Amino acid sequence: MNVADSQRVGSSLEHLGYQFTETIEEADVIVLNTCAVRQSAEDKAIGRLSSLLPLKRQNPNLVINFMGCLVGVRGAERLRKKYPYVDVFSPPSDPGPLISFLSQGEIRSLEDSETTRRFLMMDDELILPQHERGQLVSAYVPVVYGCSHACTFCIIPFRRGIERSRHVGDIVAEVRSLAAQGVKEITLLGQIVDRYGKDVPDGPNLAQLLRIVHDVEGVERIRFLTSHPNYFTEELMGAIAELPKVMPHIEVPIQAGDDEVLANMKRGYTQQEYRELIEKIRNKIPDCSIATDIIVGFPGETEEQFMETYRVLSDLRLDVAHLARYSSREGTVATRRMEDNVPEEEKMRRLHLLDDLQEQIVAEINKKYLGQTVDVLFEEKVKNRWKGRTPTNKLVFVESEENLMGKILPVTVTWTGPWSMQANLVGVRSQKQIELITV
Repeated sequence: MNVADSQRVGSSLEHLGYQFTETIEEADVIVLNTCAVRQSAEDKAIGRLSSLLPLKRQNPNLVINFMGCLVGVRGAERLRKKYPYVDVFSPPSDPGPLISFLSQGEIRSLEDSETTRRFLMMDDELILPQHERGQLVSAYVPVVYGCSHACTFCIIPFRRGIERSRHVGDIVAEVRSLAAQGVKEITLLGQIVDRYGKDVPDGPNLAQLLRIVHDVEGVERIRFLTSHPNYFTEELMGAIAELPKVMPHIEVPIQAGDDEVLANMKRGYTQQEYRELIEKIRNKIPDCSIATDIIVGFPGETEEQFMETYRVLSDLRLDVAHLARYSSREGTVATRRMEDNVPEEEKMRRLHLLDDLQEQIVAEINKKYLGQTVDVLFEEKVKNRWKGRTPTNKLVFVESEENLMGKILPVTVTWTGPWSMQANLVGVRSQKQIELITV
């Protein structure tokens, strides 16, 4: 979401005549876009903000914009007292305060006009910043801002505000614009993306939105994240199964495998219900890959409760598990009402156990790709190898002298590991193979 927000800010700044620079000392405007989902992210953002003070002292005309989840929807005044050298504080997904500051308030006088609506780029086509234009294969498109579910461990509803679905016409306009700029893959975003449309009477739901976006010319792949088990409907499964452009990769977090922990997290489902959902998804979309999120060391989590999570992960054999230690976040229900009583060393031990298990599972899953031919969308060249992804979101590297960026090509997998695979383009031998045959 922050990547998408930053692109929107960059686009708006270019409308004012600014250009992107790689060198921070050259900048006239610095935008620090922040995440607060974990304490470590918040600490990193504050450290980075503090490091900008010497630049401000050297150049008093430098404009510093502090943006995102650390500002939140109501935090500007509190931060302004603490960091007086910051010129502008912006809520998540909103370049408006910065643009208004830089234009010396001229935009505010036009805030009801169509001109301003287009200028702020909030609900219309998005022109990528110049340094990304024609260089971006995959792009993120927010469809739901904020969240109203309020899991007890999560700070997002307090920082990004209540759930707000974007109008379908604005989403499609943005997707069309991105496709016209060379973007091949779109990922629809929401804190709980499968709740899209639930706050709009008579509006489309996520399954219907996928069908609409599927018809946009130029878009070749569509993904979405992150889903919640309670709202992942059979209609949505049907759309994924039926629409060729919608990739068979699903992110649906369980967070914990014990029913009492899940209830304390206010997740709204049981372990058995999650297992049944995974079974339904696999029956409807047989070759899909599934990712999950897991938090270890939630307040009160016992060893036996943790082992329930371990058993679920072992049984379901999911393709990806995003693992995290519980981090107390000021303002959340868990922090106000529950004691963070699992020692850090124990959290780390549990994390390592799951990490080792998942590495073994994914290595075995990926091994089945060995020798198979799969289609890969190539994104960029990294250290003389082209990086791309399969429909199931497996990372693949290919050696080639050709420019493969933005192309979807068949490859034959020659090596697999837990985190990536290597392959050759179909019909093309690698240089190493050619040398071996010559010898």
